Amino acid sequence: MVDLKQVQTMIQAKLPDAQVMVRDLTGGGDHLEATVISASFAGQTRVKQHQLVYGALQEALSSEAIHALALKTYTPEAWKGMEETL
Repeated sequence: MVDLKQVQTMIQAKLPDAQVMVRDLTGGGDHLEATVISASFAGQTRVKQHQLVYGALQEALSSEAIHALALKTYTPEAWKGMEETL
């Protein structure tokens, strides 16, 4: 189990410009949802965007400190569009 702030910090170490929001989906601390917004995602496929985030969390995932991760990735422009539709 990892602290939600630790997850945020690990992602931002790999993607320094990222805005990261992490939620614990079950209360057990190992089934998480992360929303990551970064200009680094521009021009990248969704798969590549997710690989960048998974790479930042590789140690926590391989040790099963994080058992499951639901991931949403956006460029700042795409996120702005999401906010406008809400």
